Amino acid sequence: MLREVTLLPVLVLLIVVGSVANPAFLTLSNFAGIGQQSSALGVTVVGESLILLIGGMDLSLMGTYGLAPMVAAWLIVPVSAYGNGADLSPYVGILVLLAVGVAVGMVNALLIVKGRLNGFIVTLGMTIVLAGLQNGIVKAQSLFNLPYAFSYLGLVSYGELPVSLIVAVVIFVATGLFLRYHRTGRAIYAVGGNPAAARAAGINVDRVKIGVYVAGSVLAAVGGLMEAGRVSAVTGQQGYGEGIIFSVFAAAVIGGVSLKGGRGNMVGAASGVILLGIVQDILDLANVSDYWIEAVNGAVILFALVLARVVGGESTAEEG
Repeated sequence: MLREVTLLPVLVLLIVVGSVANPAFLTLSNFAGIGQQSSALGVTVVGESLILLIGGMDLSLMGTYGLAPMVAAWLIVPVSAYGNGADLSPYVGILVLLAVGVAVGMVNALLIVKGRLNGFIVTLGMTIVLAGLQNGIVKAQSLFNLPYAFSYLGLVSYGELPVSLIVAVVIFVATGLFLRYHRTGRAIYAVGGNPAAARAAGINVDRVKIGVYVAGSVLAAVGGLMEAGRVSAVTGQQGYGEGIIFSVFAAAVIGGVSLKGGRGNMVGAASGVILLGIVQDILDLANVSDYWIEAVNGAVILFALVLARVVGGESTAEEG
């Protein structure tokens, strides 16, 4: 329980800072905007957190985040919007997007789990491949004129409540319950904590790892769909060009998900996403120069890690 609330003091401090920096911070529309902007990142963080829990890592989620919606949109939009002219139904396009996520996750899993290759190097190489494909198939053009159904998750709101935020919350809650109460969820912790002991307990370690890599990649594709809908386009910079993986890892780690596997939960991961969203919003409201935003973001992440460690004590320490 202590690990789940270690970021609470940091979040309270940031809310105080935001309210002082700009009166518009403490408004419903502003918090709705934070939720909409953070939802795509949040869904991707769920995917990366699952992979971290089994003791792995996947840098290529940012490539999937960009390539999956790019391929789908390329098959959907007309030639005038830089599509390939297939003019597929947006619903079929969404199935293509999910299929890309499954395919990338499966290739990564087979190379890492069955091929026994280094996960960092495999996913780094896959990231570069996916980024090249993302720009290559459309010659670095941005795809626009996205149909309503394809943009729905990232664009539509019910009143002040974004659909993307609803979906992200559902995914966080469902994943948290799955990890806590389902046998496979508990097996994920066992595999990440001690693979040899998990095998001795009768857990099919390879199957669990493969399933998690595929699930993480699919979630990254869904996150990319949300982002494409939010900005009403798929750009060549989405994912890899934006360096989204740094924010993904930051949110997961400051939320208490261990890089060594077997430790962490969705409450902490969600707290990390909320923290990064609030920081970005405060910087935007304060009109901080783009030249300084990355430095401030990094400083806040380090401060959050230190404060969470002080509040959480030994429960938040990484083993040496």
